[in-house]
Amino acid sequence: MKAQMQKGFTLIELMIVVAIIGILAAIAIPQYQTYIAKSQVSRVMSETGSLRTAVETCLLEGRTTLTTCNVGWTYSNLLGSGEEEGSTLQEGLEITFGSGDTATTIEATFGNSAATAIQDETLTWSRDGDGSWSCDTSVEGKFKPAGCQGEAGGADA
Repeated sequence: MKAQMQKGFTLIELMIVVAIIGILAAIAIPQYQTYIAKSQVSRVMSETGSLRTAVETCLLEGRTTLTTCNVGWTYSNLLGSGEEEGSTLQEGLEITFGSGDTATTIEATFGNSAATAIQDETLTWSRDGDGSWSCDTSVEGKFKPAGCQGEAGGADA
């Protein structure tokens, strides 16, 4: 009589594979969540950073209110609670025009679809009297993008 050959995997082999997948998932999921939050901060930095040109143009032309200055903002699902604030901005985005020594600021507050780790944090572009812009953010250090380092000192852009 011929002996039959074993087909398939043993229970112990399957348990080892399941354990390895579990360990990899335990490491990968937190890393992925960190990656998502950091990419969202970078995205908001880019979206609000593009407003600097429009705000700068309005300042140079003497239009220092949102009713006279159309910044051309497009809705972002990472800011505020998703409600429209006015005809040009959404909740979670605030532009303050300064004059003289008062800084002009563009401030974005994370909310809506932003990662839980950055909810209610802010990212602010500030223009000083000399016309140079700097970025500042209140998000945790591991989520801060290059060029916007927060309390440790804003980076010029």
